[in-house]
Amino acid sequence: MIDSHCHLDLPAFKNDVDDVIARSEKAGVVRFLVPGTTPKGWQRQSVLRQRYPQVDIAFGLHPYFDTSMQTKSLDALNAWLYDAHEDAVAIGEIGLDATVSTPVKTQQYIFAQQLQLAKEYQLPVILHHRKTHHLLHASLKQENFEGGGIIHAFSGSQQQAEKYIERGFLLGVGGTITYDRATKTRGALASVPLSSLVLETDSPDMPVAGYQGQRNTPERLLDITNALASLLDTGPEQIIQQTTDNYHRLFVRR
Repeated sequence: MIDSHCHLDLPAFKNDVDDVIARSEKAGVVRFLVPGTTPKGWQRQSVLRQRYPQVDIAFGLHPYFDTSMQTKSLDALNAWLYDAHEDAVAIGEIGLDATVSTPVKTQQYIFAQQLQLAKEYQLPVILHHRKTHHLLHASLKQENFEGGGIIHAFSGSQQQAEKYIERGFLLGVGGTITYDRATKTRGALASVPLSSLVLETDSPDMPVAGYQGQRNTPERLLDITNALASLLDTGPEQIIQQTTDNYHRLFVRR
């Protein structure tokens, strides 16, 4: 299994990241993608990558964590990518969030500039959304972005799922599908081909059913795998094989 989205660089894992990775590998997770959130976090990600060859990293400005959304942050990202782009498999986590205080127009500008960086470095993107699917689609179209990537923690309708897939994106499947009440997301994911999905935990957030209130870790990826297998009426082995192939197809190391 590959966890295509886990924030192992965050303070929640400061004291035991080695143990978390070891336990996750024992549970069957063979690779981890740690996306970026703020300039301060990029160095922590690079250290993780140096210590663990099974860790992939991406650099980006997250609209929830980097609420300043200033041009100087873009300058920092550009400079960082210039020096460390060979370590990155994607630009991310980037996107738009309608629940934060940063004005949407400011977020759209920063997002558009990061899409341009992804085009410049020929990298896919990892997209964050919160009540912003329509705005993301508009920005992707306006910037003529065709580099593909992952829609992190996809939650939306079948129509929205299909629109992303048509643009070359994979959909991130996380702990949401382990909850019976997530009928819209479960229905949408059941309607798209398995070749368009990847697995993720979003650790330390988005706990799976039965672990509410606890720190999430990549160990729980098997719970998500089993939930997806049940949803698609197939075996977990097929889920693991196909989502692993999908991940490697997208993140061909450049």
